[in-house]
Amino acid sequence: MTTPSPSYRALLGVPSLPRALVGMQIIRIAQSMIGVALVLFSLTHYDSPVIAGLVTFASVAPGLLISPIGGALLDRHGRTRLIILDLIIGSASLALIAALAAADALPASLLVVIAAISSLTGPLGATGMRTLFPLMVPPALWERVNAIDSNGYVVAAIIGPPLAAVMVGAFGGPAAMLAIAVLLGLSVIVLLPVPEPAVEVQTTGRLLADARAGLVYTARNRSLRGIGLSVTTLNLAWGMVSIVVPLLILDRLHLGEAMVGIVFAVQGAVGVVTGLWAGRLDTRGREVSLFAWPMVGLPPALALLLVPGLGPVVLSMAIMGILNGPMDVAMFTLRQRRTDPAWMGRAFAISMAFNFAGWPVGAAIAGWVASFSIEAAVVLGVLAAAAGTVMAFTLVPRQDPATVAT
Repeated sequence: MTTPSPSYRALLGVPSLPRALVGMQIIRIAQSMIGVALVLFSLTHYDSPVIAGLVTFASVAPGLLISPIGGALLDRHGRTRLIILDLIIGSASLALIAALAAADALPASLLVVIAAISSLTGPLGATGMRTLFPLMVPPALWERVNAIDSNGYVVAAIIGPPLAAVMVGAFGGPAAMLAIAVLLGLSVIVLLPVPEPAVEVQTTGRLLADARAGLVYTARNRSLRGIGLSVTTLNLAWGMVSIVVPLLILDRLHLGEAMVGIVFAVQGAVGVVTGLWAGRLDTRGREVSLFAWPMVGLPPALALLLVPGLGPVVLSMAIMGILNGPMDVAMFTLRQRRTDPAWMGRAFAISMAFNFAGWPVGAAIAGWVASFSIEAAVVLGVLAAAAGTVMAFTLVPRQDPATVAT
């Protein structure tokens, strides 16, 4: 079998990959809309940053807690069908929120419960899609597909937040939730024909035993452990940003919901170029440097949110977008190269959950702290970003260990 040349064009020749990438992009746009729509809906409907933080936490945290089981299911039963299951549940949950809100029958407690239940299948969709690409694509094209994967978030950040903000402002929260539900339904139709890639599986035949084995494998993997500790600490800051930036724009600057979406879109737009540039690099042997060095610029970028005015907010988001592109590509590739393919479902589910755990916690903390001091929430974000940077340089091994699990 001829190895394809490492170019973006070569990705189009991988069977079913273009369809999978289209489905991925629709999902990412919908997901980027959900975060903004839930925060804006909570702020406008309940007038409470605390509820906004709790809903954001509930929409992510329960799924993270059961991610070892989700990863074991992916390794045992494949990716495509479980991704589709997650999408169906997500679409139904958003449609239910829209219907109850339109009927004025959605107390804040029920919104939190629905968000929590819908998050339980989150690891199936997020990890399933992330592990699908390296199984479909030859290793020579991993940097390219990882750049496309990373920029899927970037493109979604350009389109999703402004669209969600405009819809909430113009048509109300229920209409925005219903529109996102329809998008998730469309992604199901796109992904249905994508076949399941063949992969060797190491399983005990018992779900909980497989989940426990995945936890042990991930905990013993120095690279996954170091990435997890550094990124989850960094993501405390990203979670705080998701609450603080809307509060700054709505409460301090007295601008509309559309401006919230525009500011988040700026972060995505400037990250496209750096993400595609990083995807063209041969990262072998340089993954850790490309992962860690961009983090150095994140604490000062976050500190700009302490400066009054719209300009510093936009500049802060732009800098964070520029730095995020190469960091994501390097992280994705590093994780793929240092994980045995037979363990990808479990190891990726646990690693991704560990990585992302800081985001809902940061959002919940920011919702509480910002209720009496937005500046204090920003300072906590700066400190979290600085701590995550130090961990990236000190905990992730520069070279691939002699054995993956050491």
